[in-house]
Amino acid sequence: LAAFTAERREKEIGIRKVLGSGNANIVWLLSADFARMVLIAVLVAIPVSYVAARQWLSGFAYSTSLDWWLFAGAGVLALLVALLTVALQTVRAARVSPVRSLTKE
Repeated sequence: LAAFTAERREKEIGIRKVLGSGNANIVWLLSADFARMVLIAVLVAIPVSYVAARQWLSGFAYSTSLDWWLFAGAGVLALLVALLTVALQTVRAARVSPVRSLTKE
């Protein structure tokens, strides 16, 4: 999805580079969209996964407690993987010459 988005916004990236935007600004622009989507997904997934895991663990003779940091760690890990993927794809798209991306039709 990150590669598709970077390819779809190739002309926008080229125009921003011509107008003086650096690679860091372009990465920030695309990463903010993905970070927002991942945070919403994590906020929806945490309660659902907590209830599902609690119900599944209740069927065992020896149960363990579910700590909040397990779910927070999974959310942070998902956010880091998404941001790293988007950053790599965006840097790859931003390193292309703006002339090449703007003249391509």
